[in-house]
Amino acid sequence: MSRPEKVRLGEILVQQKLLSEEQLGLALADQKRSGRKLGRVFVENGYVTEEQIAGALARQLDIPYLNLKFFHLHPEIVRLLPETQARRFRALALEDRHGTLLVGMSDPTDLFAYDEITRLLRQPIELAVVNETEVLSVIDRIYRRTDDITDLARELEQDLGDVSVDFGALAAASPNLEEAPVVKLLQSVFEDAAQVRASDIHIEPQEGRLQIRFRIDGVLHLQTESDIKIAPSLALRLKLMSDLDISEKRLPQDGRFAVRVKNQRIDVRISTMPTQYGESLVMRLLNQSGTQLRLDAIGMPSGVLDKFRAIIQRPNGLVLVTGPTGSGKTTTLYCALSELNSVEKKLITVEDPVEYRLAGINQVQVNDKIELNFARVLRSALRQDPDIVLVGEMRDQETAAIGLRAAMTGHLVLSTLHTNDAISTPLRLMDMGVPRYMVGSSLQAVLAQRLVRMICESCTTPYAPTPTEREWLSLELGDKVDAGRYFHGKGCSHCNGMGYRGRTGVYELLEMTRAVVDAVNDPDPANFLRVAAQQMAGATLRRHAVMLVVQGRTTISEAMRISNQVEE
Repeated sequence: MSRPEKVRLGEILVQQKLLSEEQLGLALADQKRSGRKLGRVFVENGYVTEEQIAGALARQLDIPYLNLKFFHLHPEIVRLLPETQARRFRALALEDRHGTLLVGMSDPTDLFAYDEITRLLRQPIELAVVNETEVLSVIDRIYRRTDDITDLARELEQDLGDVSVDFGALAAASPNLEEAPVVKLLQSVFEDAAQVRASDIHIEPQEGRLQIRFRIDGVLHLQTESDIKIAPSLALRLKLMSDLDISEKRLPQDGRFAVRVKNQRIDVRISTMPTQYGESLVMRLLNQSGTQLRLDAIGMPSGVLDKFRAIIQRPNGLVLVTGPTGSGKTTTLYCALSELNSVEKKLITVEDPVEYRLAGINQVQVNDKIELNFARVLRSALRQDPDIVLVGEMRDQETAAIGLRAAMTGHLVLSTLHTNDAISTPLRLMDMGVPRYMVGSSLQAVLAQRLVRMICESCTTPYAPTPTEREWLSLELGDKVDAGRYFHGKGCSHCNGMGYRGRTGVYELLEMTRAVVDAVNDPDPANFLRVAAQQMAGATLRRHAVMLVVQGRTTISEAMRISNQVEE
């Protein structure tokens, strides 16, 4: 196609009645003051959306507008344009059209970018308008660090040679030993993990090899494999970063450190464990920059959300969030704390470890090495005149009893417990040795939750349930099963062929109403189970999971997976 004409974005938006003259004037003044691009000013000030800008440019220049979420990308074509230029010009090579390349640009009026892209690709190009946010998301996904990580691992292998070195013993004398290759390798690993939204990095020595895996949306994926001889060097460097004992290789250790990746601060919790072939390291990544600590942003249904918000506004009582490890309990509690945080209230958290750092909240890290356990810290915290106390986990009878007594004496206590569902939680507390009357008088509510993977919206396609799946759905939907439409992801470049992208919460709430409290005080547990089940009828974990299936947000197999974790 011919070189695009130079146009003025503000005038186009005004002509197409997407922007007023007054808004244009304000935006131009803002641009002059801040130096930001005019299109970014429009979007950030809420005048127009990125989609409206892209559509207006497409109509003005008579070129197509492409929604990248639903465009099948070919990584080998996208990589024809180097990553640096793709980021600089917000552009992507999208499709080879037999002699010309289709290129998506967020700003096709940038004539300099057009000329540079044409020069780099060395063939004629056709333009399409694309959303800038989607361009950056694709760049993060396609331009992975896999090759860099493999190359850096080989470089480190060559530096180490065949000599066996005890890095722990030599660290004091040679603190910079192999530092450059190790730092480069780890930097690439963290960058790649951030780009694919990994929650954990696993560095695992195996027989004759070292494997690095990422956990993405709850599932582990192999990132790379390398020679096992680089494992001690990686372990040493990570221990130094997290201030662990570099000479101790026989005992597990836990620590934390922070890294900055692409202007994002990531807090890293590290755990080491001695295995047969060396130290296994697992790092939990907590992105402090992009975390949305809001209850309405974690997928809680409106009925549960309204009740839960009302309950946590009560002046006292115990509120428990339950579920297995990795079900998002801590995130839910932090969302609650974020809403409760104000200058009028004193909030104290007792955690192991502190996962998110919140301004205005007194956060205490448990340390069993010096006998600073949950019970001891909780006793001291109650002498600090708090209004709200968060206990990371009720691990034993002593901690549970102290927390419940605090709830009885005018404090709001938030905590977690490992149980299968909401109904079994009061019985679990009594099994731990907490008196029945204390559970009935202090416990306000139990929120049980799971996380399910969401269908990738770029490759969602209709799905016909199997007989087993139909039977399972009929338990909640009855004869309406055949009236529903069901979907799954067939796998595409946007979801790395998995068919899933992102996760959302599944919830159920047991509120301790008068009828439920009376049932708790009844020595017959069957009576309590019956009353609690009646109150939660139609609002269980399984019911919420089925609703997500009906809405086309997750698959039947995912809903069945999380429901099978709950006792029927």
